[in-house]
Amino acid sequence: MGKVCIECKYPVPVLYTTSQAAYDRKTGSPVRLTQCPRCKHFADKYVEHDFVVLFIDMVLIKPQVYRHLLFNRLQVAEDDKPDRSIIRLGVLLLLFDVYLTWARIEKQAPTPSSTSTLGILNQQPIVIQYLFFLLLCLTETIIFHSTIRFISFYYYGFTKPNAVSTALLVSSCTKLFPILMVIWNYDVPAAAKSVGWAVVVNNLEALRILLDVSYPKAALLAFSGALVRSLSTNMILYWTGLPMSGWGFEGWV
Repeated sequence: MGKVCIECKYPVPVLYTTSQAAYDRKTGSPVRLTQCPRCKHFADKYVEHDFVVLFIDMVLIKPQVYRHLLFNRLQVAEDDKPDRSIIRLGVLLLLFDVYLTWARIEKQAPTPSSTSTLGILNQQPIVIQYLFFLLLCLTETIIFHSTIRFISFYYYGFTKPNAVSTALLVSSCTKLFPILMVIWNYDVPAAAKSVGWAVVVNNLEALRILLDVSYPKAALLAFSGALVRSLSTNMILYWTGLPMSGWGFEGWV
């Protein structure tokens, strides 16, 4: 599948034309958007929009923006190789996850004694503490993505596992909202829970668009990944003697 219309997913040869003959007097731009032959809308209006508009529409959970990103910009349907920008986004989300997990565990735990796991961890150099939480979050992320990739392949017949991870990472951009905690100090667990639910809905929509399945099937897929991730996370925290996370979606990647 090549380029598609973001409104009806109908294949189109090109999304726009750039030439002096295509000069648009109304916009003053040499770019003219292609009209979809089926629905008569612009095939992809987002080619002229910047990332701010894309991010806002992602927060609003518009399916058109996911079709633009997954099929027209990243072209996950044609090439299963991960894009470099997506790899950088994954690293950024992982680093944010480390910060949030570290803050949540320290806030939920009682005053640590010198013999408790958290107390012993706090006595270690800051680099050791950071590496511990980095390894924890990396393990959670791998388990979460592997679960959804496995189910999408064996039960839904989707043969592009990297495309699944791309959809999950792109739809997890709302996880960057807690950066506001640097400016305003508010309750970390409550913030993580709210952001987690927002990421849930975006992940569900991205999986539905990518796999072309119904909402119940996408929800089942997303719930399975979240459940396995939550169980694995709490087992690791239990073995290490640290406060366990909740069993809901607030730990969503």
